[in-house]
Amino acid sequence: MKMFFAGEWRDSAKKIEVKNPFDGSVVDTVPSASAEDVATALTGIVAGAKTMAALSGYQRFEILSRAAKLIGERIDDLARTLSREEGKTLAEAKVEVQRARETIELSGEEAKRLGGEVLPLDGASIGAGKLGFTLRVPCGVVAAVTPFNFPINLVAHKVGPALAAGNSCIIKPAGDTPLSALKLVEILLEAGLPRDGIACVTGPGSVVGEAIVRDPRVRKVSFTGSRDVGEHLCSVAGIKRVTMELGSNAALIVLPDADPEKVAATVVGTGYGNAGQTCISTQRILGVGKAYDDVLAALVPKVKALRTGDQLDPQTQVGPMVREADAVRVEQWIQEAAAGGAKVLAGGKRRGAIVEPAVVADVKASMKISCDELFGPAVGVSRVESIDEAIAVANATRYGLSAAIFTQNIDHAMKFARQVDAGNIHINWGTQWRADLMPYGGLKDSGFGKEGPKYAVQEMTELKTIVIHG
Repeated sequence: MKMFFAGEWRDSAKKIEVKNPFDGSVVDTVPSASAEDVATALTGIVAGAKTMAALSGYQRFEILSRAAKLIGERIDDLARTLSREEGKTLAEAKVEVQRARETIELSGEEAKRLGGEVLPLDGASIGAGKLGFTLRVPCGVVAAVTPFNFPINLVAHKVGPALAAGNSCIIKPAGDTPLSALKLVEILLEAGLPRDGIACVTGPGSVVGEAIVRDPRVRKVSFTGSRDVGEHLCSVAGIKRVTMELGSNAALIVLPDADPEKVAATVVGTGYGNAGQTCISTQRILGVGKAYDDVLAALVPKVKALRTGDQLDPQTQVGPMVREADAVRVEQWIQEAAAGGAKVLAGGKRRGAIVEPAVVADVKASMKISCDELFGPAVGVSRVESIDEAIAVANATRYGLSAAIFTQNIDHAMKFARQVDAGNIHINWGTQWRADLMPYGGLKDSGFGKEGPKYAVQEMTELKTIVIHG
């Protein structure tokens, strides 16, 4: 596929191969942009900001609504592309494409709701006879720097609100998974988006992403990725609006009154979906008292039964990780935990980019599998003696994106909700759950700012105050 900027589909002599993580076959190629390409793209997208701002909210709603309809008509093709480039199962890919359709649809609805408020200036000592109101206006240029693990829905979560708010948007997709983003650009253009309102530039982050983020003409950066890359981008962004959706090592507390079978069934979905490559994947289970043994007894056989393999095979439940190097790292962390006294009760072996879904018991808080972001198909289980200890352990991390608890005690549930430092709290579910309309974001080193179309639109607009003096 070609990249798109300055109103044209463009190629380059230097190519990047997009490979299927399962067998290493080449799915397609994309251009590797040069510094000159980035400069041209930025000039074009700056001009496009004026084009987008001139559209009415209803016109933007119509474009995004048509785009959502086109996504719905092409679910099978988009899902197959996504599955081949990212490695998630075809069933998971179809769910993601459907979510992207909904995200674009929700963004279109927000385009009709942009507005300000009348200010009660008469309530100020100097406000008599004055009329004040606010206007919400576009930032201008929004940069969407997106990760590999949800290569169409997380692009939609940035592009949809950006366009709904009247901005132009330049996308830097992940190098491993650029095809889904490029297909979304095709759909937006087919839906009637002005050609200078969107750009998608492919290439290494050190060349493309950093140049985009550094440019002062970019007025808003929305980044999803690792904590370390996010910290670097914050240091180079300069004075502009920034939203950071970063990593986590999400904790799930299980109290003795929980149903272990329900916990285990939930963890299978929330800990091993997308081969664990989800920032809110259940990574740490903290079993209080007898819940520790009960959960392990219920979880281990379910995890052992998970089928790994080719993500395009309908029977596969856990596909490959996006890169073999990541699978090697996950295997090493599991082995390090075992060498430190933890017990691998299921899985943990690697075949190429596939890691067998693992359950690791007796995990200490100091082990990498617990204290850092694993981003792979393994769950560590630790024993604690009380809810207070569980909350303390859950909070003893620099991350704070998602946390969950299983209990039938409402007092314990509310104590958890109030005291655990996480931006997303789940009661009687795992840590991995997100409705695309809800406010989504983390605390501490998991980032700042909120996604979800309504909330992202607020992040991607500026508020002006107007006072009419009588």
